[in-house]
Amino acid sequence: MRHAARTNTGRYVSRLTSGTLAVVMAGGRGERLKALTEHRCKPATPFGGKFRIIDFVLSNCVNSGIRQIAVLTQYKAQSLIQHIQRGWSYLRGELGEFVELIPAQQQIGNFWYRGTADSVFQNLEFIRSHHPTHVLILAGDHIYKMDYGPMIAYHEQCEADITVGVVDVPIERANEFGILTTDDTNRVIKFAEKPQDPDPIIGHDDLARASMGIYVIAIDRLEQLLTDDAVNEKSSHDFGKNIIPPAIDSLRVFAYPFEDVETRAQNYWRDVGNVDALYEANMELVSLNPELNIYDHQWPIWTYQAQQPPAKFVLDGEGRRGTAVNSMVAGGCIISGAYVSQSLLSSDVRIEEGSKVESSVLLPGVTVGRRVSISRCILDENCVIPDDMQIGHNPADDQKRFFVTKNGVTLVTQDMLRALL
Repeated sequence: MRHAARTNTGRYVSRLTSGTLAVVMAGGRGERLKALTEHRCKPATPFGGKFRIIDFVLSNCVNSGIRQIAVLTQYKAQSLIQHIQRGWSYLRGELGEFVELIPAQQQIGNFWYRGTADSVFQNLEFIRSHHPTHVLILAGDHIYKMDYGPMIAYHEQCEADITVGVVDVPIERANEFGILTTDDTNRVIKFAEKPQDPDPIIGHDDLARASMGIYVIAIDRLEQLLTDDAVNEKSSHDFGKNIIPPAIDSLRVFAYPFEDVETRAQNYWRDVGNVDALYEANMELVSLNPELNIYDHQWPIWTYQAQQPPAKFVLDGEGRRGTAVNSMVAGGCIISGAYVSQSLLSSDVRIEEGSKVESSVLLPGVTVGRRVSISRCILDENCVIPDDMQIGHNPADDQKRFFVTKNGVTLVTQDMLRALL
């Protein structure tokens, strides 16, 4: 494939990425995450012990050689803004590198962003000012590692007007996604938003092709599409609903399968859109050989992290031994005479004597008191669990006090605990 080369680290690098500006849409409410997004937007939600969800897409950009990044915010953005200011301010502005935070400003008309397409349309002036050859539009709320260079090179090779990143999903789950139907050249011939009767992939009746919410578009074409959409009063101004479908008949729209460049195997991608999905994605990291390798030095996941001391395990008496097995434990944690199994502990978690934590995700700053028993839970940031509390063992009790998912995962937040006390 032209315009591309491999470095001696194995990373795929495309010269096209240096002329690309990335627009990360990070304004979503994340309502399906329930109380986890009561005080934060979905991209700011902690994940994997020390990261935030948005770190994955920003790391993909930087690792791909894309150093001009605009992050569009809207709802409950304070913790996201704080995180990006602390962790992503190292790019060199004098070299034209930046991660620019752009809040909703009612740039055009007396309204906030009316949809994903409108959020980009309202910032066209900013995008134009940097003279990009391509604009890479990204969702800020998915977990994956991806080199965007091959996708941009593929866009050029196909002489496409729009290229959409796609993943293969089981046909029975296709009604959760925007589904693209493609011919044998990967040209898109149909797009359906969350269809009840989805088209399968040619030759694979058990799979459908789902949009990742990733689009490559040349700046001139993008400006034309968004300007036309903006004056359409019937439009909901959404890329998936109002930009891609009408373009299929008149423009060259191609799907780019998110596969390993060499093996063609489906790569890891998770839409952690609800509490069960977020729990499962975290639990996958704890497994013996997780599909998402966050220990990959060739593709680091960058983030802001406080200066924490190493994790500490104290006490060694019978029934009060500080232990963690089959678990991930971040810096600043202290497990004092407690037992942790098959769990993920984020930064600065404290677990006191006689407590047991199993198959759970503890977000930063959680404190678990003495003789507490927790199973299949997500404990939100800074929760303080009182002594002797039992969570995750009696669904009827948990449903009265907390939020229990359809898969039996119990979500606990500070607000829920305050209501109890």
